[in-house]
Amino acid sequence: MRETTIENLSRRRFLQGSAGLTLGFCLPSLAVAASAGKSPVSTFEANAFLRIGSDNTVTVLSKHLEMGQGTYTGLATLLAEELDADWAQVRVEGAAADAKRYNNLFWGPSQGTGGSTAMANSWEQMRKAGAAGRAMLVSAAARQWQVPAGEIVVEAGKLSHPPSRRTASFGQLAEAAAQETVPAEIRLKDPKDFKLIGKTAKRRDSADKTNGTAKFTQDVQLPGMLVAVVAHPPQFGATVQSFDGSKTRAIKGVVDVVQIPQGIAVLARDTWSAKKGRDALVVQWDDSRAFKLGSDEIMARYKEMAKKPGLVARQEGDAAQAFVAPAKVVRASYDFPYLAHAAMEPMNCVVQLKADGCEVWNGEQFQTVDQGRIAQLFGLKPEQVNLNMLYAGGSFGRRASTHSDYVLEAAHIVKAINGRAPVKLVWMREDDMRGGYYRPLFHHALEAALDGSGKLLGWKHRLVGQSILTGSPFESVMVKNGIDHVSVEGAANLPYAIPNMLVDLHTPTDIGVPVLWWRSVGSSHTAFSTEAFLDEVAAAAGEDPLALRQELLAERPRYLAVLKLAAEKAGWGSKLKAGKAGERRGRGIAIHESFNSVVAQVAEVTVAKDGSLKVDRVVCAVDCGTAINPDNIRSQVEGGVGFALSAILHGEITLKEGRVEQGNFDGYAPLRINEMPKVEVHIVPSAAPPTGIGEPGVPPVAPAVANAIAAATGKRVHRLPIRPADLLA
Repeated sequence: MRETTIENLSRRRFLQGSAGLTLGFCLPSLAVAASAGKSPVSTFEANAFLRIGSDNTVTVLSKHLEMGQGTYTGLATLLAEELDADWAQVRVEGAAADAKRYNNLFWGPSQGTGGSTAMANSWEQMRKAGAAGRAMLVSAAARQWQVPAGEIVVEAGKLSHPPSRRTASFGQLAEAAAQETVPAEIRLKDPKDFKLIGKTAKRRDSADKTNGTAKFTQDVQLPGMLVAVVAHPPQFGATVQSFDGSKTRAIKGVVDVVQIPQGIAVLARDTWSAKKGRDALVVQWDDSRAFKLGSDEIMARYKEMAKKPGLVARQEGDAAQAFVAPAKVVRASYDFPYLAHAAMEPMNCVVQLKADGCEVWNGEQFQTVDQGRIAQLFGLKPEQVNLNMLYAGGSFGRRASTHSDYVLEAAHIVKAINGRAPVKLVWMREDDMRGGYYRPLFHHALEAALDGSGKLLGWKHRLVGQSILTGSPFESVMVKNGIDHVSVEGAANLPYAIPNMLVDLHTPTDIGVPVLWWRSVGSSHTAFSTEAFLDEVAAAAGEDPLALRQELLAERPRYLAVLKLAAEKAGWGSKLKAGKAGERRGRGIAIHESFNSVVAQVAEVTVAKDGSLKVDRVVCAVDCGTAINPDNIRSQVEGGVGFALSAILHGEITLKEGRVEQGNFDGYAPLRINEMPKVEVHIVPSAAPPTGIGEPGVPPVAPAVANAIAAATGKRVHRLPIRPADLLA
């Protein structure tokens, strides 16, 4: 039942080869189509969320990418809960690219994974899929056994009728269930009856990833496939002037050298030969239109822009009047570098052109965008581009490219060789690190006006940085009046009760560095500036940082509950244990909402005499609605802490004359295991629908650490990453 050497299960062959039940949901309405296993080909298209095999296997088709964040497990939990499936028999596969059926319900007619929306937008959809399947199984059993449906019990993949002692497994009833009418009304469980939701269930992807059977793009092997690596320009905007591939072609294993819009592609029988071929290339680059500024020059320009008013993102009260005659004014600015995603799996993609269309294998995150761009390149209809969604070894936003950059690069190579062979594009770590699409470099300038009693009268926040959304397919929806929503998120929606507030934005349009969302997007910098600055305000007002937040959030019970939980679990107000001689210890707090989840964190740090920093402990409290899988929530928050600390302590992409200076982990160091603090995660009980969890654990880490440093040393952190020299005694 395997169709290619990548061992992806072919739906067509599965349905031809075994009896079963498949359910599909067309969105936004819940129209369900079911067909018998004996004649499935014409009716069982790739629009199914649920498939039950005669072997009792329950297959859940995920419209969302599994990139390590637990999506497959979460979606399967929702469906299996309402189906009353045996968790041990549940399997998950990536669904096809089809926005009409696999639409992200929060995005409109577009399929994709991002914005921590996977669980939230699927909450009812997947439960209804499971409930419909359960109802059809019950109906089939009732018909076969000639008993009332209300007397049938479903539990752990089996149906039983206690009065007659009849039992049957899902697999035994699957073919008959496929003949049943889809229920017009679908009744979902009362939360008190949940057996899987809210419990810790084993992840569905862990075993395959542990034993090596999980399929990533790098595992794809197709007959006649060529491997391609590309020589990219050393500066953004540079192009090929000329090249000499004679030495490259002489290398054993090299098959071809072709020019594409992105550079020069070397195709070979294997990755190593392709890399050696690229190393032998002689390329002359035309840098006449290249971006040539360095990071310091960009930041200097931003600081000049910050001296003038920008486009207003939020205005309440009269901020200007609040600053006319305050008792005290607090001012601070914060600088943030470009950041790479640095996922474990660098960018890669397999593209095969066929007579009737195109097939792609990829850790596919933006199906609709990628499908459309590839179709346009090859002159195809979007439905002629079949995207096989494989596992992705991380992404953090990188595989959700609004320009489909690396996917189109692979497609361009296939086009350049007239589609004579399938091509696997492989980026080395240096390609990935220098490939752009970074978290934007930003400058923030903040001011606060206080009255004589230390009360906040006014707040001004000016941001300067590139727009991620301008020029993207999302511009018309998410850029309003020149304001890129993700540039100011976390700043323009600041929850504190401040009577007079002004938030404005400058968006430079002449910076040629490609930028993209990075885990937690705008909140990755706005949380730091707002929460670190609020601590500076608290110090100026002579208030405890926790007490000030509680005062300003008095009308925000959800925030207060999270803040209280984090503070209590961290022992806020108690004295920290003294460090060794010359060490200074401190505790800091921060709270931030992103992706509709609220996270508060308390960090404990130790600063040595030489300025070296150790983050000892991070206590987290999170309100993310219903906890579908508490263990996965804890994992995501713990991972978010580590991810954030990598950026706080080490992360920085710098440019010199337009050239990226970092190429690998020697210059862009990830967090080491000895740097990872003890992390505690406490989940606020909630019956509300689930909200995001993949990203919200990231934003509060940096300000909590910075505030802890200030408590320990009296020194304020105004730029990231944190350098030991900034913390010297």
